[in-house]
Amino acid sequence: MSEKLKILKKALGNPWNNGHEHLFHCPKCNHHKRKMSINIEKDVFKCWICDYSGTKISQLLRKFASNLYAEWKQISGEIDLAKYDFIFSESQEVELQAVDLPDGFKTLTGEKTPLKEKPLRYLYSRGLTDFDILFWKIGFCDFGEYRGRIIIPSFNLEGSVNYFIARTYIDDWTKYKNPPASKDIVFNDLNIDWSNDILLVEGVFDAIRCKNAVPLLGSTLKENSKLFEKICDKKPNIYMALDLDAQEKQLLIANKIKEYGISVKIINTSPYNDIAEMPLGMIEDRKKTATIVSEMDYLHYKLSF
Repeated sequence: MSEKLKILKKALGNPWNNGHEHLFHCPKCNHHKRKMSINIEKDVFKCWICDYSGTKISQLLRKFASNLYAEWKQISGEIDLAKYDFIFSESQEVELQAVDLPDGFKTLTGEKTPLKEKPLRYLYSRGLTDFDILFWKIGFCDFGEYRGRIIIPSFNLEGSVNYFIARTYIDDWTKYKNPPASKDIVFNDLNIDWSNDILLVEGVFDAIRCKNAVPLLGSTLKENSKLFEKICDKKPNIYMALDLDAQEKQLLIANKIKEYGISVKIINTSPYNDIAEMPLGMIEDRKKTATIVSEMDYLHYKLSF
């Protein structure tokens, strides 16, 4: 904290201390009183005269003290957008993760046999269609380590399996069983159209329910992840629809993405717990009325804690 305060003093002069906040002269309106409130811990700033505000102090330094910007980013551990100017180029060689589908994997397409009855019944109960099963190449296992589980594979751009989701359809107490592989992938990248809008959701069943959706495989998205890097490289319009119990995390992710100049909108999934529960027609309607995440949305959230 003291190192960050030293940088701010170099950029803005000596402040008045007001609890957890420091009051500086605003570099934008140059008011004679110290009315620029900066909270280092929450990483927010606001001038109470001209209303200039932001959710990253690095933004303030980049605009008014560029000579100190790199030092601040280094101390904060933030990632610079310039890093992404070269990653994920078509010619760049990257080490691709390869995963074998589990022993006993059988496809669920084609003839409907008695062996397929239970897994198909489960998928239909989740709202999936035969087309969904074919498009996502969904299968199941009836023996082995993943017995009694739906298998949803992920394919990289080379068409190789790099991960899979294994969800029980026989009421095993462990609903999901992850393979021994990294989740730092772009799930099913092979079938994603990055020239169109991208919808970020939590789970794979949420993604199947939507068009051109990528599951986070959780409710977080790190700036050094492959998915975040891909978003920064392709710069699509982003829509988000995380579960109702992850709205705070959703706002945090949206703000991170916005920092890289990418439009982010949030789809209202209420009163449903997640987007997978929503009727198909409603998903498209909610997408049309999705709200743009503004800087003030995130600022109000951070200042409320």
